[in-house]
Amino acid sequence: FAICTAINYQNQDHYFGRNLDLEHHYDEKVVITPRNYPFMLRQLPSIENHYAMIGMATVVEGYPLYYEGTNEHGVSIAGLNFPGNAHYFNIDPHMKNIASFELIPYLLSSCKNMDDIKNRVAEILIVDIPFSNQFPPSPLHWLIGYRDATMVLEQTENGLHLYENPIGILTNNPTFPYHRQHLSEFQHLSPGDPINLFSPNIMLQNYSHGMGAIGLPGDLSSASRFVRGAFMKENATAPQTESASVSQFFHILSSVSMSRGSVIVNGAYEITNYSCCCNTNKGIYYYTTYDNSRITAINMFSADLDSRQLCVFPLRCDADILYEN
Repeated sequence: FAICTAINYQNQDHYFGRNLDLEHHYDEKVVITPRNYPFMLRQLPSIENHYAMIGMATVVEGYPLYYEGTNEHGVSIAGLNFPGNAHYFNIDPHMKNIASFELIPYLLSSCKNMDDIKNRVAEILIVDIPFSNQFPPSPLHWLIGYRDATMVLEQTENGLHLYENPIGILTNNPTFPYHRQHLSEFQHLSPGDPINLFSPNIMLQNYSHGMGAIGLPGDLSSASRFVRGAFMKENATAPQTESASVSQFFHILSSVSMSRGSVIVNGAYEITNYSCCCNTNKGIYYYTTYDNSRITAINMFSADLDSRQLCVFPLRCDADILYEN
């Protein structure tokens, strides 16, 4: 099971991104889909003209299978693993039937704000259709971000749910309502020094900075990463510059990242294959990979957005080290 964390973050601009944690690669690349690339849908007419988008995807048979993406209006969506809870229904002729791999392009192609998202989601049903035999449906839920608004989309056995998410973060199982309630157990945490509430009769001294966060989960489970990521994001502060904002975003992601050897899945090591951060106001997609921590930037608006052809950028995965002497 993939272990992932996605974040919606506001500083002087709006930023959206995630860690993708997996024990293997799917030849993922940064992909710009221009406005006239035809999105073929399985149960609906093809989308011939739409908003442009950028994100990480595996391109199969010329089709971008997006892990996450941002469109030219700044609406962003990331899919995160949700096994055991995600439920995809059979085709319903009274609904707009969307396969899970179609959801990100379907919504980003036509939504320029959260009202558009809500209207589109009200019409759809996520159905059990694979992309191919090689790529069966992935059990997912989705973080959706736009400026200072965040929502979570989940479809379980009892239907499709769109939740307001004031926390601006999402990990994996359990469901978002559990994560939201679980966070209440950590309301005593603080970035400052703790106050002695143990007893007025016992003098207790702080022996280190950071003791206000004692009890912050340090393990790599999805519930713990949700709490730790939320704490880091909510207390994050950065100067109102692009470089400082991007740097801070990657620092937040690094607090919930996976190092090789820390998690074993089926005999393989799960790692943070890539981390990304998109300035959704400017359409600039930043990323790092596990072995290359140098930030690479790709500007969506530097591409020909009226083309019909995908614009694909292979990842820079080799270590980029500056040797001073």
